[in-house]
Amino acid sequence: MSFRVGKSYNIPEFLKYINVKGGSSDFMQVVHYDEHPDILLKSQPAEIDFYLLALKDKIDIQSPVESMSDSYLYLDRPGNRIEWDLDSPFSGYAILVNEKLLDKTNRDISFAGYDQHEALFLTPEEKDTLYDLFSKSHREYRKENPSREVLISYTLLIISYTRIYYERQFEARSKIYNKVVADFYQQLDALLDSENGLPELPSVTYFAEKANLSTNYFGDLIKHFTGTSPIDHIHEGIIQSAKNKLRRTNLSVSEIAYSLGFGYPTYFTRFFRRKTGISPKVFRNQ
Repeated sequence: MSFRVGKSYNIPEFLKYINVKGGSSDFMQVVHYDEHPDILLKSQPAEIDFYLLALKDKIDIQSPVESMSDSYLYLDRPGNRIEWDLDSPFSGYAILVNEKLLDKTNRDISFAGYDQHEALFLTPEEKDTLYDLFSKSHREYRKENPSREVLISYTLLIISYTRIYYERQFEARSKIYNKVVADFYQQLDALLDSENGLPELPSVTYFAEKANLSTNYFGDLIKHFTGTSPIDHIHEGIIQSAKNKLRRTNLSVSEIAYSLGFGYPTYFTRFFRRKTGISPKVFRNQ
């Protein structure tokens, strides 16, 4: 199968595209990369319509922050566009799962939206644990009558461990990530204090791009270290800035709304009332 621009690949189509011999099932498939030496080594961005859990090794980690193995894991979700450019085949496993399956059983998979450069780099112990689960999944999958229940259980267990290991990765890189948090606070304050006003409401994506991180990774990082999601930090900053303008300036409510990036003053009024329990005019009169 040749690459098709704009196409969203299902599981069997994707495996065929990357030269991996798989079955026709669009429910779930397990791949052992070592069995496919002719795997496609380079691809343009290809969109997938399934969840992909990939455990790979034979990587070279330069100056690791913590004691690492030679393996990493990453997850992609439906709608992600993935691309790669490799020098040689690699070892490891992949589990490809239909979107409907995981959406029903495990909705909180924010890390499936992390970019590949935000992969989970594994310690030797973590590598052993995940390799054991992936290899057991592969053995079950290769049986004449594999159990869907067992395969699903292994997949959910891998996801549970992945969530725990990402927490470990945040902590292991706390010196680096504390700076990301500090920069976020500084950038948010500078944005809200701008004398020229905001062209639009601040977004989590805006600050994630400043940090060169994906939106999901940035959001999980900020919440891990502060206990609060970045969107809540942004909303709190907007409310505090609005209160200051209502107290200390003669700007109208509409002018304050536009200065904070709201396209419509009525939206600002509803937002302010939802966050404080009172309208901007009542707050100003108090």
